[in-house]
Amino acid sequence: MFRTGKYEVYLSTVTLEELKGCSEPKQSQLFDHLGLIDYTLIQIDDNIADIAQQIIEMGILTKKSYDDCQHIGAAIISECDCIISWNFKHIVNIKTIRGIRAITNLKGHKPIEILNPSVLLESEE
Repeated sequence: MFRTGKYEVYLSTVTLEELKGCSEPKQSQLFDHLGLIDYTLIQIDDNIADIAQQIIEMGILTKKSYDDCQHIGAAIISECDCIISWNFKHIVNIKTIRGIRAITNLKGHKPIEILNPSVLLESEE
């Protein structure tokens, strides 16, 4: 679905840095997959850093999860419809979902869904 352009894909520079930290051959495989899709790269800027800091100040996540806060901030500032993540510990959980909903409402940002990748699966009816 990503290769056909069904979805617009956005990745933060934090994501690419995380991938560079993977060991081989996983790192090469992941970058090979990214090479097959079109995506927009989001540079971390002051607006994103401000949202990341708000996430920490509101107690949604801690400083130890700053990269996750930046991912979320990048998606909010880029006005993405949703965040798709396997990170159930920090991102795809009720506390984070409710907290991010509060931030977007309070700060006037577009609402954003936080979902796990299984929502992208389509039935073959």
